[in-house]
Amino acid sequence: VQLQASGGGLVQAGDSLRLSCAVSGRTFSGGNMGWFRQAPGEEREFVAAIRWSGGSTAYGDSVKGRFTISRDNAKTTLYLQMNSLKPEDTAVYYCAAAPRGIYSSQGVPSSYDYWGQGTLVTVSS
Repeated sequence: VQLQASGGGLVQAGDSLRLSCAVSGRTFSGGNMGWFRQAPGEEREFVAAIRWSGGSTAYGDSVKGRFTISRDNAKTTLYLQMNSLKPEDTAVYYCAAAPRGIYSSQGVPSSYDYWGQGTLVTVSS
């Protein structure tokens, strides 16, 4: 499985941005897909996840109500719509895949088998 994240950039506080993650290689129908982020000097933080089959979602507390995770019906692209961006959202954002992931492990980085290269989001105040 190959993951290619894109869509990062420099925006101002309050702006919106949509990240994409193209999924290629071995296809899978279940498990979890997620977004994580990592700011300089910080640990990797859970942002959002989606059950690849049923579509149920989960969010980190810091982004609830502002970010929305989704996927296309063909299950080839993962999205993260980010609204009302804040300077503290500045980080490298990674998409990840866990083809055998279970619902309760959606927020656990070590449960993901495949990672994209990351895309930088910078939010200025």
